[in-house]
Amino acid sequence: MMRRMRNADPAATWQYHDGTKHSVERLRRNRHVLDREIQPLPYKIYRDLEPLPLPRDWLPSELPALDAIASAGALAAQITSAGVAAPIAPTITNVARLLLFSAGITRKTVYTDGREMYFRAAACTGGLYHVDLYLVCSALPGLDPGVYHFGPHDFALRRLRAGDYRALVVEATGGEPAVAAAPVIVVSASTFWRNAWKYQARAYRHCFWDNGTILANAIAVAAADRLPARLVVGFVDDMINHLLGLDGEHEAALSLLAVGHDPAARPAPVPPVPPLALATEPLSAREVDYPAIRAAYAASSLASADEVRAWRGAPPAPGGPAVAPRPLATLPAEGIDSVIRRRGSTRAFARAALRLEELSTLLEHGTAAVAADFLAAPAAHLSDMYLIVNAVEGLAAGTYAYHPSPPSLECLRAGDFRREAGFLGLGQELPADASVNCYLLSDLRPVLARFGNRGYRAAQLEAAITGGRLYLGAYALGLGASGLTFFDDAVTEFFSPHAAGKSVMFLTAVGRSRKRKLQVVG
Repeated sequence: MMRRMRNADPAATWQYHDGTKHSVERLRRNRHVLDREIQPLPYKIYRDLEPLPLPRDWLPSELPALDAIASAGALAAQITSAGVAAPIAPTITNVARLLLFSAGITRKTVYTDGREMYFRAAACTGGLYHVDLYLVCSALPGLDPGVYHFGPHDFALRRLRAGDYRALVVEATGGEPAVAAAPVIVVSASTFWRNAWKYQARAYRHCFWDNGTILANAIAVAAADRLPARLVVGFVDDMINHLLGLDGEHEAALSLLAVGHDPAARPAPVPPVPPLALATEPLSAREVDYPAIRAAYAASSLASADEVRAWRGAPPAPGGPAVAPRPLATLPAEGIDSVIRRRGSTRAFARAALRLEELSTLLEHGTAAVAADFLAAPAAHLSDMYLIVNAVEGLAAGTYAYHPSPPSLECLRAGDFRREAGFLGLGQELPADASVNCYLLSDLRPVLARFGNRGYRAAQLEAAITGGRLYLGAYALGLGASGLTFFDDAVTEFFSPHAAGKSVMFLTAVGRSRKRKLQVVG
């Protein structure tokens, strides 16, 4: 294990963040070429563990997708503040739904040349799917207590450890109440090389971008099943990594999601936790090392339960005013299951206008409260949303700052900025053609002062959850959306002086999809 730097010293985060910014000059100098001979496998495959198939038959949720997206935080907050009269525990079917609709394969396309493309439930940078999900659970109907890995390739669990290890997770989180009362804890972890193969050291950012879109789906599906779900980012990294058999340098835990609430079923004392030595298929013939990823992860790791308890709590205070638009009076009734199955990443926009009511609905639902250990108040947030509006009926083209509480838009500059939107999105057509580009920017200075280097993880993750909700909300409204990368400092400069000193965390482009002709079957 590499020597760990103190979380409280933000120099490591600034070194990583500044060192992985995109600029025109850096992209021109970058001679990185994709080596198809060493492209990593998109799955983690255990050689010797028997699969435990998950159920596939269930009735789809009747809760409209937009309600599921917006109600998750309120449900978790209600449980936290008032308690519950009866346990709210997931069934094995609930678990299967959550795994399928967050990180599972939802459809397949077969091209005329025989190539197959598998589509996952949540968007992922480059379609490289480097985030794996694990379960730490008590006994559920149809599932013994244990530590499990989810295999999307065959929609099955594989048991890594037998027994109830939730007490170890409670200890690792410094006694986080939601974890202590959760029958199921979903752990997200990244295999860095799967994404770094294409994106090099910037892949550490993508850990939280791609985990965030997965979590946006998972939290919405839990809400549709009336299960509280609370995001936990504060934990002792070595304890969770050891539990899952991860080395913390090539594979590492990113976040925890506590699902369900049963305070009477507190976990028993932790059983022995010997090291795991489970054989897996090699990812590729060789790997390229990116030390900046390992250094950034290690610098933001927490070493003790006391450090976790000190880390957890309220974020720095935000601010803001403006003029409030109205959302749609009648929302689409399509359920979250159907929306996730339809969701994709739009490859072309039609340059057609959105209605202001559609944009208002999207923003209001997409920025609903996230129940997380680093967001003590329901309306708290670490990122601010900025918009480039290209085509919205009833709203002048220009740049805006969005204030979620109360919902309002503040015009920064009026004008046609399609060309600038295209440039800021790495010179691509998608942001230029989109109706709206939604940027999430965070002032990292107070965030790092409050949370240390781990605040960078939290800021990236919260922004990505919002971006993932915008994805889902756009498809629920019959629109298209795509996540894009960007020229970091150019975006900040473009939205300044309002955004001066802030850093870009995420970009989602939204508009009306333009169909492209593909020769496919299946």
